[in-house]
Amino acid sequence: MADDSRLVDSDASDAEERRLVAGWQGRYYEDFAVGDVYKHPYGRTVTETDNVWLTNLTMNVNPMHFNEAYAAETEFGERLVDGTFVIALAVGMSVVDVSANATANLGYDRVRHHAPVFHGDTIFAESEVLQKRESDSRDHVGLVTTELRAYNADDELVLSLERTPMVLKREHAEPTAAQPTGWLEGIGTQPEDVDGRVVGRRKRDER
Repeated sequence: MADDSRLVDSDASDAEERRLVAGWQGRYYEDFAVGDVYKHPYGRTVTETDNVWLTNLTMNVNPMHFNEAYAAETEFGERLVDGTFVIALAVGMSVVDVSANATANLGYDRVRHHAPVFHGDTIFAESEVLQKRESDSRDHVGLVTTELRAYNADDELVLSLERTPMVLKREHAEPTAAQPTGWLEGIGTQPEDVDGRVVGRRKRDER
């Protein structure tokens, strides 16, 4: 038979350990180092809906993307996924590691489609830091250039590009465990709800 008193003590101990803990807040300028490679989490399977919707939204009239009978007569034998969707998907997958704290994206360079993407392909993405430098006009950011590479499940490179966002420096950012980036003040669990125990929150005199 279980020891009821021991179970009660365990529950009480768990309650005493309740804390407000900061989650992943993205990289700041200081966190980047030339040569680092970030393999972005998750993969994403491209669907027919993805392709058709973006093709229609952007008024891309190339029948390779929406006319199956036409595409079947080409060298590929089926419809191709709109290349701009592949770009948008790969860039989106990289944001969590590269530009979650960016104030602007300055441009995309050396965009190359190395292989076609088809409905049902699963895409993975990674970024390599090529260079970083201080901004000449803004003290609160630095410029980080990465090469973004996307692969299919057969490890075939399908896309590469370079992009350069302006990324906040850590000292100019104000995320906390109670109010991470994108949250409004006072929403959800607050320090007073957990006896003031906060992990990952800078003290006011350290700001």
